[in-house]
Amino acid sequence: MSETIKIKYFTDAIEKLTYIDGKSDWIDLRAAEEVTLAKGEFRLIRLGVAMQLPEGYEAHIVPRSSTYKNFGVIQANHMGVVDCSYCGDNDEWRFPALAVRDTTIHVNERICQFRIMKNQPRLVFEETAHLNGPDRGGFGSTGKQ
Repeated sequence: MSETIKIKYFTDAIEKLTYIDGKSDWIDLRAAEEVTLAKGEFRLIRLGVAMQLPEGYEAHIVPRSSTYKNFGVIQANHMGVVDCSYCGDNDEWRFPALAVRDTTIHVNERICQFRIMKNQPRLVFEETAHLNGPDRGGFGSTGKQ
């Protein structure tokens, strides 16, 4: 079953979004502006799209695996979350880039990716003095003896 997502493009300079079935369910996003950053500089890079997500869904935005290697930027918030209420005519998605070296990102270069996720179900937290699962040894203990 497919979901239909309404999308508005702010420029014709980037390729239209495509869903590549069978390869990955992450969809690439592209820089919609030419950006030159000096080491240590921060910039919200325009991605050239706004979307109207279905009620009860959100988009998760992360860098592509090659973004750091190719451009020397990291995503300042590490993962962006766009909820379904961010859907107005001027609600363009952006990538919060922090440069770790001098760099230039050209229009239409793939800098991040997103996927649409169903919102978390309603949760109730029940306090307890002990948990019944096996004790794995604490944070960072996997695979260590």
